[in-house]
Amino acid sequence: MEKRYIILIADRNPNVRKLLKRELENEGYLIRMAKNSREVLYWSYHHEFANILILDPDLPGFEEFPEIQKLKNRIPALPIIVHALQADYSKIFYDSNLLFFVKKSRDSIKYLKQVIADILYESIKSV
Repeated sequence: MEKRYIILIADRNPNVRKLLKRELENEGYLIRMAKNSREVLYWSYHHEFANILILDPDLPGFEEFPEIQKLKNRIPALPIIVHALQADYSKIFYDSNLLFFVKKSRDSIKYLKQVIADILYESIKSV
């Protein structure tokens, strides 16, 4: 049986969460959703956590460095895709080979899907 990958979508906007959920479920991924940083941490401590986190840094209750550090301490190999409107966010996050940036736009879904596929391909290849 083929493994189904879990993706956690953490975005303050319910419309963005629903759009990403629909698009990524169509690709065969299992989707979890969080509307604030508390829900992200809840998923990381109380459930089988995701293989990839798609994160909007404008998430309520989210202070970039402390929250990401909590996640990285809990799940060191967690790839995080920062999905934001402003390209400036790519500069404030610490340097990591498991941190990716996709600028939100009308056409970003296709690029986001490619980044996810690349991350999963690399993780399979390294096993």
